[in-house]
Amino acid sequence: MQPSLNTLVAPKQVSMTRALVLLFAFCCGAIVANIYYAQPIISLIAPDIGMADGSASLIVSLTQLGYALGLLFLVPLADLLENRRLMLITLAVTTVSLVSAGSSQHPSVFLIVSALIGFSSVSVQMLIPLAAHLAPEESRGRVVGGIMGGLLLGILLARPLSSLVADHFGWRVMFIGAAVLMVVISALMALTMPKRQPSHTASYGQLLLSLVQLFRREPVLRQRALYQGLMFAAFSLFWTAVPLVLSHEFGLSQSQIAIFSLVGAVGAIAAPISGRLADSGHSKRASQLAMLLGVLSFLPAFIHPIYGVIGLAVTGVALDFAVQMNMVLGQRAVYALDAASRGRLNALYMTSIFIGGALGSSVASALYEQAGWAGVAGIGSALSLIALVAFWIVSRKSVVV
Repeated sequence: MQPSLNTLVAPKQVSMTRALVLLFAFCCGAIVANIYYAQPIISLIAPDIGMADGSASLIVSLTQLGYALGLLFLVPLADLLENRRLMLITLAVTTVSLVSAGSSQHPSVFLIVSALIGFSSVSVQMLIPLAAHLAPEESRGRVVGGIMGGLLLGILLARPLSSLVADHFGWRVMFIGAAVLMVVISALMALTMPKRQPSHTASYGQLLLSLVQLFRREPVLRQRALYQGLMFAAFSLFWTAVPLVLSHEFGLSQSQIAIFSLVGAVGAIAAPISGRLADSGHSKRASQLAMLLGVLSFLPAFIHPIYGVIGLAVTGVALDFAVQMNMVLGQRAVYALDAASRGRLNALYMTSIFIGGALGSSVASALYEQAGWAGVAGIGSALSLIALVAFWIVSRKSVVV
């Protein structure tokens, strides 16, 4: 008899109180923020550690690539090892990496620890399934929704917080402060979070092999990963390049860039809207709308010399809305494929997305340096257009997209 990858040792019954849900939400938001702190302040980090301007976006791309690798190779361990202990170990790695980043003096060291920050921050993807596992069926949606709200808040606030701290206290203080916060979170986890011990009926190798099998078996997963990977590449390209534009061309301070970064919060309304559209059977039309909006979102940015920062802000809001909308629609389609494999399906989906994000951010500073903002906007719009064309081709051949 083959061992099941989904058999779990029943944990002690734990009540998911409001306080515990809030704790999970806070931890998720604080941990995921680690991978976004560097994005708006690379223009400050690069010269201080002796890195060329054209290579500065590697800081962001390696953090995202590290996160993708962590999703693929670290998150599956949650099906083998006791979850709380595993998360505490990964948080320890995150803490050491953040301290190393804040004290680094050399580009190569900073790039290595950036990748480690991303790799170890995937503990957030262990927290959410743990909450879903502990919550009773009748309140599972509310519990997971509340925790995802904390996750989204962490993503939205990381960039402006980083800009403000860097402007007033220096960029190194941001990383040291984040390390202190990880120590606090580790203590909270150790004292309050319940244990979850999976059965050890499958090996780590079997889990990784099952990821390959899932990716081969599910065409919808491959398609949705491609669409969102391209969209997230455009998103990362924009948000990595735009602080350089705001600083170099408009002379904005880091505090002013922080205020600009808050425009992305408007795009958060896409999540509930897209969820309702999908539940009503409008996934296909909503997906087309999201990808088309991704293409058109860069149009105001093409003419930003006329409209200044306003044009860039319009692009930021529209692009964030489009990317978040397509993300939710993709998650719904992927989660519907196999209820027993949702954790691994999520790992594959998110890995593909962050690979796209890493590619987008890796070329941002060099592209801006060589082709200016027109080049950045052109490539960003083209990435969303490729996703839209691929979606049209697939939708003509298949009902499920």
